[in-house]
Amino acid sequence: MVQYTLAQSPEVILAVSGKDSRKAREKAMDQLVELMDDGKLPTNLADGFGPHQFIEVKEPESTPDLKEKEDAVVEAVQVLSHLATLKVKTQESRGEALEVRELVDLLFTDEPITEEQIASLKDGFKSLKNFAQSNLKFREARSQAEAARQVLDEALKS
Repeated sequence: MVQYTLAQSPEVILAVSGKDSRKAREKAMDQLVELMDDGKLPTNLADGFGPHQFIEVKEPESTPDLKEKEDAVVEAVQVLSHLATLKVKTQESRGEALEVRELVDLLFTDEPITEEQIASLKDGFKSLKNFAQSNLKFREARSQAEAARQVLDEALKS
């Protein structure tokens, strides 16, 4: 849809389907003549007014401030999505890591430790490391996600 106005009467908007073209301007001219015939045009146009004198009305493009806010919302959603991924990863590795952590405590006691416990401990170090790293990343991401949540809350206000 294209819209036209007149320099003499900018409050008059003539809407025509399609894009700006000679045909669209002719349709707008037909609407203008109809307005003039009905006496609804607030201005007298001089003889010789033609379709080429229409001024195309363009929709205002989004303001930079709006674009920045939209970008902030997209970034906030990405931050929250990352947080969700880290939370799931942390939860999945937590149980096994806590079992290994209990075995680590056995290393610091005077109680004897079995070969099976040593083997479990050695096998579990990777799980423990993965959980600890995921947990650190999750806690850091959660603190960053607070700001993302506020951005979304602001954008969702009605």
